[in-house]
Amino acid sequence: MNRILLPMLAVSLIASPTAFAAVSDADIEQMRVQLAAMSQQLEELAAENAELRRNQEQATTAIADVQTSVAEVRSAEIPAASESWTDRIRLDGDFRYRYEYIDVQNSSSRERNRIRARANVKADLADDVEVGFGLATGGDDPVSTNQTLGSGGSSKNVVLDLAYVDWEAADGLHIFGGKFKNPLTRVGKNSLMWDGDWTSEGIAVGYKRDWFFANALGTYLESDTRGNNDNFAWGTQIGASGEIGGAKVKGGIAYYSIDAKGDPTTFGDPADPGDYFGNTAVEASGLACGSTGAACQYLYDYHLTEVFAEAAFEVGGLSTLVFFDYVKNDDPSDNDTGWSVGTKIGQAKDHGQVQFSYYYADKEADSMLGLLTDSDFGGGGTDSKGHWLQLNYGINKTWTIGAQYFINEIDQNSGSERDFDRLMIDTQWKWK
Repeated sequence: MNRILLPMLAVSLIASPTAFAAVSDADIEQMRVQLAAMSQQLEELAAENAELRRNQEQATTAIADVQTSVAEVRSAEIPAASESWTDRIRLDGDFRYRYEYIDVQNSSSRERNRIRARANVKADLADDVEVGFGLATGGDDPVSTNQTLGSGGSSKNVVLDLAYVDWEAADGLHIFGGKFKNPLTRVGKNSLMWDGDWTSEGIAVGYKRDWFFANALGTYLESDTRGNNDNFAWGTQIGASGEIGGAKVKGGIAYYSIDAKGDPTTFGDPADPGDYFGNTAVEASGLACGSTGAACQYLYDYHLTEVFAEAAFEVGGLSTLVFFDYVKNDDPSDNDTGWSVGTKIGQAKDHGQVQFSYYYADKEADSMLGLLTDSDFGGGGTDSKGHWLQLNYGINKTWTIGAQYFINEIDQNSGSERDFDRLMIDTQWKWK
């Protein structure tokens, strides 16, 4: 700027001779000093202005760097902390409507309509902790959440079905506590030993890594020591899964310890033979249960060894699964063996898909704890054998219809063997 002002001043002095003549040498010198001072100030202002620009550019760059770093930190480390609590909650459930027809030899046939509804809430409290809570229709039956329609349209019971914590203590290692879905492997999802609706109560450990898996369960059939009727059962499974020749295979061995000898049933009426669900029970006197109406007790413990296997593959473009399950009780000398073999062909997970399932089972009276086995096969419990068939059709991804048919023989050990036929027609919706 001083390069512009000085020439302009000189031009103005030259262009005004009168003014130039009137100015003395002293005045000119003073003007030179003032111009020099102004020039110095202008140069200093220009330097300060340039410094301010540099500082502003550095500050802008620094702010941009900080903003980038903050964005990277948020995207990499804080999503779980910054999520709404609703993002950590998951819901699932199902509703089923069932028509049922039961025909037992030497008894009147029976028809009924039943519903089952379940709703579960699961919360991820941390990367390795899940807490779950579930409600279901039904009563206190440990192996059924069905509710029969009737009683003039009365309100139906809703009960606590799940209440648990699942902690992934290490990669592939889960520890469960509370009331949770049965963690034990059931090949083909068959119910030879454990009904699919049974939710175990206690603590469990599950481990799966590569081809190896192991499960351990400690469950209270009765935890209250009042009356000396507490009963803690435990079991463990080990096995392997993998692929052989294009087929996915799984197999294992298990041992369960249920000390029941000398104890009454933990569910139902201790004096009612039917509440021992096919297992051998006697009165304290040694007479058969129900002889005098006195309270009964189990005659045997249930120390069970199980061997199981399944294979899944494709046949003609259809997914196919075959399975085998075998169990033996070490305590009694007879009526101590149970087994099942079956298959599933196809799937009904979407519109137009069809699934056919079949198994044959033989459950001798004391081969397993009758209380916890399939509640539908043979009317529930042990001391039964026969066939089960199922056909399902997919309406869409959430809706299926299907039918199940049981052709069984029951009460073999009692010496009064009878035919048992059961038809169930279901329509079911699932959501999650």
